[in-house]
Amino acid sequence: MPDELSPADGLNDALETFDAHHRRLFGVAYRMLGSVSDAEDIVQETWIRWQGAERAGIREPVAFLTTIATRLSINALTSARARRETYVGPWLPEPVNTDDDPALGAERAEALQFAVLIMLEKLTPTERAAYVLREAFDYPYPRIAEVISVSVVSARQLVSRARAHLSSERRIAVAPTAQRSLLEAFLVAARKGDAAQLEKLFAEEVVSYTDGNGAKLAARIPVIGRGRVASFVAAFAHHFWTGKTIGWVHVNGQPAATLVEDGVVTTMVTITTSGDGIRQLLWVMSPDKLRHVTALSA
Repeated sequence: MPDELSPADGLNDALETFDAHHRRLFGVAYRMLGSVSDAEDIVQETWIRWQGAERAGIREPVAFLTTIATRLSINALTSARARRETYVGPWLPEPVNTDDDPALGAERAEALQFAVLIMLEKLTPTERAAYVLREAFDYPYPRIAEVISVSVVSARQLVSRARAHLSSERRIAVAPTAQRSLLEAFLVAARKGDAAQLEKLFAEEVVSYTDGNGAKLAARIPVIGRGRVASFVAAFAHHFWTGKTIGWVHVNGQPAATLVEDGVVTTMVTITTSGDGIRQLLWVMSPDKLRHVTALSA
């Protein structure tokens, strides 16, 4: 008779299986929570539960692991939203580098760009889970129903409601190359303080959001409207850009610029766009959210 596996051998097998699906689990949790640190916590908790599971009877490890990560994320999202009520200023998703993995562990890069993640915040946790599993990971409805513990009919309805909600607010974005060009043009005009040129780049209802959580120079309320945003950006041109160099990173499947001072990324700025120009300016100035950008852009 063959020798039985030792506990160490069993743990090594468990780790090998888990590592094979680690990126997918992170991709699920990040899309659900919009936070790198929270997603990493979900992945760690999933690993703990995988260690303690009766793995011999699990025929589809990836399905088992994804179910755990999704359910944990649904629970975590409720408490995360409660924490954000005390956040200082607008809350934006935490940037995540996608240079090496453009789809972030998924079949498709859906539910990854900032514009979509911001809209996903308006969904219920189960709607968000159903949408993410369907649109990013191409899960069939029966499997989605199993993961979030609803009927197949309900799973279809959840995805349908999520799509309808997002489509009512979504605009057709420009190609990544055009988005980069728009962002470059914005940076040139912003550094000059050229309000007139800035207005030409903006859509009429453009909004500037700054996520700083109390950081110095971070605006604490959104600025809305072409003229107001242009005046706002032009007003800080004489001091905001001084002593900073501009670098480029690819986050959440889109180009972004970093402002680096003394070797440290102090700001990341990206945009959402449509045919009528820049619709959103997204500034991330919270040091906690720039930790990964700093490491990945160095």
